[in-house]
Amino acid sequence: MAAAAAAAAPGGPGAAPQGLGGWLRSAYRFATDRNDFRRNLLVNLGLFAAGVWVARNLTDIDLMAPQPVP
Repeated sequence: MAAAAAAAAPGGPGAAPQGLGGWLRSAYRFATDRNDFRRNLLVNLGLFAAGVWVARNLTDIDLMAPQPVP
């Protein structure tokens, strides 16, 4: 019973961050962990999504066409 109470205590391993400082520490730890598969997956998916968005939204723009004069 004591082990279950210790596991559920705030600040224990796997506990949800408490307050803004906890969220900031968690985000910093997540962003700076070099061996974090989840971080790498999220970054790669985000870069892929940004590339897809750019490719879909800029394909119809002719960059060599004369621009309208305001």
